[in-house]
Amino acid sequence: MQILTVDVGTGTQDILLFDQTRAPENWLKLVMPSPTVLLGEQIKQATALQAPLLITGVIMGGGPCAWAADAHLRAGLPIYATPEAARTFNDDLEQVRLEMGVEIVDEGEADRLARRNGIAHIAFRDFDYPAVRAAFAAFGVRLEPDALALAVFDHGAAPPGVSDRQFRMDYLAGRLQEDRRLSTFAAPAGAVPEIMTRLAALAETAAAQSGRPVVVMDTAPAAILGALEDPVVAGHADALIVNVGNFHTLAFQFRGGEFARLFEHHTGFLDGATLTRWLALLAGSEITHAAVFGDHGHGALVLDATPAPLDFVAVVGPRRTMLRATGLPAYFAVPHGDQMLAGCFGLLRACADVMPAWQDAITSALAAGGDRSLW
Repeated sequence: MQILTVDVGTGTQDILLFDQTRAPENWLKLVMPSPTVLLGEQIKQATALQAPLLITGVIMGGGPCAWAADAHLRAGLPIYATPEAARTFNDDLEQVRLEMGVEIVDEGEADRLARRNGIAHIAFRDFDYPAVRAAFAAFGVRLEPDALALAVFDHGAAPPGVSDRQFRMDYLAGRLQEDRRLSTFAAPAGAVPEIMTRLAALAETAAAQSGRPVVVMDTAPAAILGALEDPVVAGHADALIVNVGNFHTLAFQFRGGEFARLFEHHTGFLDGATLTRWLALLAGSEITHAAVFGDHGHGALVLDATPAPLDFVAVVGPRRTMLRATGLPAYFAVPHGDQMLAGCFGLLRACADVMPAWQDAITSALAAGGDRSLW
């Protein structure tokens, strides 16, 4: 069995091809620019050409592509966008129209604009299966996976007047109160909660492009779950695991191997000292949702208030070096020898839970790490 796993972040998309006939250290992998970075560069090209811009497609991650779109508008150049694509900028289309200045058009008008000379046309999406397949083909690999497992960060579609930070925390809390396994944040295509619009769009896009079964998951808990593939981390039943991402930082505290509490913040509001302070509060069970939310973070969730000693902190994520030289007992996790693929390994573990038919293939292959006989 082969599963194409892709963890889509703000800076990179991390790609791992699970292959049950090989040891994990020999699975094929790529770390490439993220879709929002690539599309942001396309928007910048349209701006340089002074071209009006048409955006179609589906909701995807913002960041670089949203910043480029804002710069395009500030340059006095128009942007036309279909409703689903425009929700990349804000779930409230009135804000997209009135505050950003994007003109919302229906599909018919978009088709007419696409045929107009001199207009740049960009399709928004978080995943481009043909591009990934072409990248593998360039190295003589025919990509024919049995399934796809993909991760993105999703705030969810908050109702008007509701903070997207609070909405996401409510979602995280609701899932974990029902099921403390981190695989609770994974779902096969067709079973994604309706409020998770970015994940739903990702699942639909991937299924349409590939024709394969698809599982999607929130990228933050996927990275935490992947860190547990490092045997040093797995050996600490009370581990505190931190994913320091480019945009978001998420920390999970475990007690006896079971989820106890978490906090989530914007990485841009953190440095080594402030993150260390939040982790100490989390381990001591002194953290509160109000305090994190009031500091422009997403918030905190405590299901087990038993304090734990801050004697082991596992760290993954592209900005993990923030916790160097902080005095914390930080261990930089390397699941199967590659910290950049933590999210992909977490995706695989989640798939083993939510797709029972895949469980034996995944668990046996992951257990064979280091067994060269599987090459």
